Amino acid sequence: MAVRAYLGEQLGALGPVEEHRFCEGIDAGTNLILKLPGQQPQLDPLLVAAHYDGPLHSIGADDNASGLAALIELAVHWTSHPPKRPVWIVAFDQEEWGMLGSSALARELKASGQKLKLMVSLEMLAYTSETQNYPHPAMRALYGDRGDFIAVVGNLGASAMLPGLAHRMGQHVITKLLPVPDAGRSIPDVRLSDHSPFWDAGYDAVMVTDTSFMRNPHYHQMSDTIDTLDLPFLAAVTEGLKAGLGAL
Repeated sequence: MAVRAYLGEQLGALGPVEEHRFCEGIDAGTNLILKLPGQQPQLDPLLVAAHYDGPLHSIGADDNASGLAALIELAVHWTSHPPKRPVWIVAFDQEEWGMLGSSALARELKASGQKLKLMVSLEMLAYTSETQNYPHPAMRALYGDRGDFIAVVGNLGASAMLPGLAHRMGQHVITKLLPVPDAGRSIPDVRLSDHSPFWDAGYDAVMVTDTSFMRNPHYHQMSDTIDTLDLPFLAAVTEGLKAGLGAL
């Protein structure tokens, strides 16, 4: 609730914030939505999101204060430097309980016929390490041993946008792509964020991530604190997102 109030203040300073209330599980939740018009308001919007709930018994600096920090910075930047298309800035509730907030919104948007250019989930953006694990060992040969990159995981529908996005982000931070078929069902680990309900609803969506528990040993631990983060890396990721997403 404190984080929700803080986000309401930060985003509310940039424009009207919609409180999207839902009740997916035993408790009601609230997503926050700020809609920025863009230079060409008739274009399909870009939805950029980060979840603001944290795991129980964890400080949550990487998961997911890092995503929220980037989200707020992007909102501030696009308010003063409007991108081509409208952007919806969304802070999701109850991601840790099974992507409940994003499931509710994705379902409602699909039912209303709302089109999106792309949905982007910012999920843990600030941890680097000397070693890197993968869901399949064969991926090591392709992506390398060091946890020094940001990953962009997208469904096949989004694959045409991925090379350009990665190129522009790559001017600021090492960026590696992972296109996945069948909404990632054969690799369940790549579904563990708010993009997956949008995949399931038929939208093109990507997750931008430092790879979470495949790199960060503090995942869902009380040791997930700001002093463990690589803040210059987070800044570079954020600048890369400005360049990459603003051109879509």
